[in-house]
Amino acid sequence: MAIFHLSHTDLDGYGAQFVTNFYFDNIKFFNSNYGKEINEKFAQILNLIDTEFANETNLILITDLNLTLSQCLEFQNLAGEKNAKVLLLDHHQSGEECAKKHGWYLLDSSRCATKITYDFFSDLYGKNETLDKFVRVVNAVDIWLDKDSEFELGKVCLGLVSGAKEINKVMFEKESFSYIQFLISAIPNFFDIENSHIALDNAIHRLKKEFFKTEKDDTLSNLISNFVVGKLSAQKDKFIIKFGEKTGILTYNIGNTSVIGNDFLVKNPDVDFFIDVTSKKTLSFRANGNANVSEMAKILVGGGGHINASGGMFAGFKDSNSYENIKTQIINLIDKKLSETKENQNEK
Repeated sequence: MAIFHLSHTDLDGYGAQFVTNFYFDNIKFFNSNYGKEINEKFAQILNLIDTEFANETNLILITDLNLTLSQCLEFQNLAGEKNAKVLLLDHHQSGEECAKKHGWYLLDSSRCATKITYDFFSDLYGKNETLDKFVRVVNAVDIWLDKDSEFELGKVCLGLVSGAKEINKVMFEKESFSYIQFLISAIPNFFDIENSHIALDNAIHRLKKEFFKTEKDDTLSNLISNFVVGKLSAQKDKFIIKFGEKTGILTYNIGNTSVIGNDFLVKNPDVDFFIDVTSKKTLSFRANGNANVSEMAKILVGGGGHINASGGMFAGFKDSNSYENIKTQIINLIDKKLSETKENQNEK
C-alpha cells in the first residue's frame, strides 16, 4: 500500500508530514493552500496513482486542510474509482458539517493537526519520546496555548517554516519540501538546551546555510543562488521557452532575479535570455549580451529598460499553482505579440 499525504503549507501542515514520515517509508508528500489548489493537488495524486500505483490499494491522507461538502463527495467518488481510501485528520471547526456526513473525516478542534496525526498513528505503531515533544511544541503554538511551556519555542518554529521561502514551491516542489523538512528535523536538537527558543532563533541562519552549502562556505544569498542555478540548469528542458530564434528560460517568483538570472546565463551560454514572472503580474527580463530584452519587454508588455535588464507588467496574467499553466500563458503571449508584430511589419 502506498500513502499519499496532502497537507497544509504551514508549521502544522508540514509537522503532520514530519510525523507520517517517521512512521512510514512508502509515502508521497503534497502540500496545498486552501481553495482550488486542493483540487489541483488531489488530481495530481490521482494521476500518480493511475500511472504508478494502479494495482495497489492506496491511502490518500489529508491533514490540516478542511474541505467543502462538494469536495468531500467529489474526492470520495474519485478515490473510490481508483481503489483508494481517503482519511482526513483536521481541527478546523469549519469542517464540522463534513465530519458529520463522512466517517473518514476526523475532526477535533481541541488539538492541532500534527497532534491528531501523531495520536492516531502512535496508537497503532507506538509512541516516540522525541516526536512526542515535537508534537507538543507544534500544538502549543498552533492552537495558541500561550501559557504552555512549549509556546515560545513553538513561535520560533512557526517563523522557521513561514520564513523558509528560499526555494520556490511551484517550480521546485520536491526540493522545497525537502528543505522545510530539513529545517524541521533540526528542531529536536534544541530540546535539551537552556532557553531553547533563543538558541534555535540564533541558529536559523546557520541551519539554512547548512542545507545550501556544498563544497565551500559563502553568504546565504550566494549559496541560494548557486543552488537555484544548479536546479535550473539540471532541469533546463522543463523551463525552456522561445522568442523567435532566441532561446530563454522562464521562472516564476524566483526572487533575486538579477543575481540568479545573471549567474544562470553565465553558466548556460546556450541560453539567450531569462524571464521571471511573479504573482504580482510583473515580468523581469535578463540577458548577457545575446538578446535585447528591452525590445523583448516592449513587444510583449509595453515595458522596457536596458538591453540586458528590463521589465514590464503582464496585466492579463492569471496566477496559478501549476508551473505548466504559467508557462502556457507566457508562450501564448509571445506567440500572439510576435504574430501581431509581423502583421504590422507586413502592412508597412
